[in-house]
Amino acid sequence: MMKTDEVTQKLIDAALKVRENAYAPYSGYAVGAAVLADSGTVYTGANVENAAYPMTICGERNAIFHAVAEGERNFTRIVIATRNGGAPCGACRQVMAEFAPEMEVLLVDEQGTICRQTTVSELLPGAFTPKSLQ
Repeated sequence: MMKTDEVTQKLIDAALKVRENAYAPYSGYAVGAAVLADSGTVYTGANVENAAYPMTICGERNAIFHAVAEGERNFTRIVIATRNGGAPCGACRQVMAEFAPEMEVLLVDEQGTICRQTTVSELLPGAFTPKSLQ
């Protein structure tokens, strides 16, 4: 088991806690995410499903959009908590690449065990980013 520093443990705890609020009656796959902004503030989000499936939002995007709505634009680390340490979907990878392609990504299971430690750029090599539009 990987040792965690105080900040990482705070993010893991926040992701696990917000995961409890996920609304996932269709998939049964609750996701909680906690993203650390450069300011030091932690923002959280959970997945919220909808009977009209395309209207669903993932926990990762929910957390990042929450942070952006509060004025944040730069992120250093995100913890994503699922039942089994599952990886983020393509849409979430693209949103993460928009703001922080080198952000650290920690995937944890429902016990808070780190299953994988990576970066956004490793999860989405060759991402289409704002630089692509220049």
